[in-house]
Amino acid sequence: MQESNHKLSLKQVLLRSLIMITISTIVGLISLTAGLHENKQILATSIFALVISATLLFWNFRLAIAFIGIAIILAGNVISLEQLISSAELDIILFLVGMMTLIGVLKDLGLFTWIIQQIISMKRMTGHLFIIVVTLMSALMACLVDEVTSIVFMLALVFQVCDTLKVNPTPFVIISVVGTNIGSSGTMLGNPIGVLIGTKAGLSFMSFMITAFPIMLISLLGALTVILIWYKKDINLLTDRLIARRKMQLGLGPLIKISYQKSLIILIVAILLISLHHVFEQRLGIAKNTLLIVAPLAISGILMIWKNERARHYIESEVEWWTLLFFMMLFAVAGSLEKTGVTQQIAENFVDTFGTNPVILTPVVLFITAAGSAFVDNIVFVAAFIPVVKEIGEPSLWWALLFGGCFGGNITLIGSTANIVAIGMIEKRYRKHITFKEWFKFGIVIGIITCIIACILILI
Repeated sequence: MQESNHKLSLKQVLLRSLIMITISTIVGLISLTAGLHENKQILATSIFALVISATLLFWNFRLAIAFIGIAIILAGNVISLEQLISSAELDIILFLVGMMTLIGVLKDLGLFTWIIQQIISMKRMTGHLFIIVVTLMSALMACLVDEVTSIVFMLALVFQVCDTLKVNPTPFVIISVVGTNIGSSGTMLGNPIGVLIGTKAGLSFMSFMITAFPIMLISLLGALTVILIWYKKDINLLTDRLIARRKMQLGLGPLIKISYQKSLIILIVAILLISLHHVFEQRLGIAKNTLLIVAPLAISGILMIWKNERARHYIESEVEWWTLLFFMMLFAVAGSLEKTGVTQQIAENFVDTFGTNPVILTPVVLFITAAGSAFVDNIVFVAAFIPVVKEIGEPSLWWALLFGGCFGGNITLIGSTANIVAIGMIEKRYRKHITFKEWFKFGIVIGIITCIIACILILI
């Protein structure tokens, strides 16, 4: 999904534009055979296809193309301005703004640096123990904060250890990313699709803890088993270097004293408020998921007053406005499919093809979402499938969407935001490029195994 740093030539731009327009046109024509005959429906499906293809062909221009798509939808009277606003999912956007601001403050207070220090200072560290710690910590941090924050700080640990021991960082970068993507499915906080699914399906934070978290943990153990076998040679080399360094009475890096208590208390309070939102909502008699949105916003507001000199930095630099605006446009375009009745027709065709048996529907939805998320942003596929799943009304399909979107991200090096951030970090630090083949031959194995595990557990 990420464009290379060099500018595209005019020939490449024209070719990709032609492909994008062709895809959009073909989807519009196919919609006619799928029972969509209204002009509004055909235009809505064509614009949605345009936005999806833009994320693949023009990653750096995806927001601009989404803006143009929204303009066409409004000008074509496909949906009204009121319907556009209601489809933009402002509740999810506000939740993400609050969480991004909160994480920015925690970074400033040194919480994540303290966590890294605790791992580095572990005694009797071996290659196998290091891999287990990195995988589990990547997953846990993704659960508690988000996948991007998790990978940034875990790779700081990986790079420090690899530099100290003079080992190839690539396997350990991939391992950390795999743990991060799997862990991001464990709670509503780990991935934007978790928030989207939770709000649309009416699932609370505790619903995720009861259902998604155990499935994530079991899938993570399955992935860890594969990791320990696949990268056995690299792990053994790491053990040898660690033993040699211990014999010289040397550690893994310099340790500094960090005052972590305040940041840890803030994180615990935030997680408690978010996890108990459903209980408080019932007691106070307010709408479902209201406190889920309010908690991070209120905490962030208090922290911005406390850290007033850094408040503008948190909002301008820590909040990913480019990504959030793209999400809003994408949600609105996906909403146009629902408003024009396209998703209802797709759901009927889906049921006609695969039936209503969850034993069949669950793996179909999970693996389609995983395959799509391997090449295009998972939020795109989840946003497209949500209205269809809502029409079908089968509860297990919500979890199939979640795990397909998160686990599918491990299949290719462009499968998730965490992957792209990791690639950028390793290229910047080592001038080293991970090839598509190098990632894919391991990613496809991890992706298939974890998706099978998740599918079985969902059905059970």
